[in-house]
Amino acid sequence: MSDSLPYGRQSIDEEDVAAVVAALRSDFLTTGPLVEAFEARIAALAETPHAVAVSSGTAALHSAYFALGLRAGAELVTSPLTFVATASTAALLGASVQFADVEPATGNLDPEAVAAALSPRTRAVAAVDFAGHPACYERLRPLCARHGAALVSDAAHSFGARRGGRAASALADLAVTSFHPVKLVTTAEGGAVLTSRADLALRARRFRNHGIVREAADFRASEIPGPWHYEVHELGLNYRLPDVLCALGLAQLAKLERFLARRRAIAARYGSALASIAALELPHSEPDTEPSWHLYVVRVREAKRRRDFFDALRARGLGVQLHYAPVHLHPVFRAQGFAPSRFPIAEDFASRALSLPIFPALRDGDVARVIESVHDAARAVL
Repeated sequence: MSDSLPYGRQSIDEEDVAAVVAALRSDFLTTGPLVEAFEARIAALAETPHAVAVSSGTAALHSAYFALGLRAGAELVTSPLTFVATASTAALLGASVQFADVEPATGNLDPEAVAAALSPRTRAVAAVDFAGHPACYERLRPLCARHGAALVSDAAHSFGARRGGRAASALADLAVTSFHPVKLVTTAEGGAVLTSRADLALRARRFRNHGIVREAADFRASEIPGPWHYEVHELGLNYRLPDVLCALGLAQLAKLERFLARRRAIAARYGSALASIAALELPHSEPDTEPSWHLYVVRVREAKRRRDFFDALRARGLGVQLHYAPVHLHPVFRAQGFAPSRFPIAEDFASRALSLPIFPALRDGDVARVIESVHDAARAVL
């Protein structure tokens, strides 16, 4: 490991390398038997009947929204405190995007704000499990059901997290996750759509493969020329995840519980050791939740001090990062009429947030170094 500690990184061992090498020596590099095996394992861990592996978390969002029928005239309500893909993939399908403010403690969607944002055009609500803390699905789900809107879980941060004793990814109508290198497990790039509904899974599968229909019962041709026949009823994209990356994913999934335990141990140590720094707010965990701790986000109490604190930690070799620039303030959404102060809680959260290093390969000595550096930088600039 280099002298600088990044906020996140993959954990790859010889078992992962051997799995990829074996796939490279097999008959399949792209779609093959390991895709189905990977999907089956994801579905089991996510406690959902169906998993559709795709090429990235962004592809998973795009595929999920397509499966739900988001298009021109429909509306998505989501959080402004997320990566832009949560909103942009709906916009790319022609849907309009509306935002709702977040809870000040967790940074997750505030159900009351969602209720105020719903309209007759709302087709879906996408909750984001910020930093790996599951959103308040027990309040969001009945709210969406009364309004006739689907509930989507953007679980890119929370694969392996639990709320109310259930996997976070099983608490919505449809969930998506990411297997980017800094996430809980990795396939280098990759993602998945997770759902209990066979119809949504089928639409997502077709979308990831150019919209190709191979099920004979669904053919529309009056005559089928032969077994090679396929049809395209709706346009899709190439979002397939190849066997060679699913080989890596399967090896990684075998270590998920170990990875989660290490992240939780680091988070607990940070929580205990940093609690005395009055100038910082530490992450909040709600009762009956088991966050995955994809990120460990502290907040500087005075936003004007955040840049000095960031620079001080970077100078001490910590690759801290900021998550996220509020989506509604990106120029592409500002052009649609969104303006500063529209979602004050999300903006305040983002203005003070800073992500500390947390990943399974952090050694105890690295954790001690982070703690010492945070205390030292806080004394110097906060």
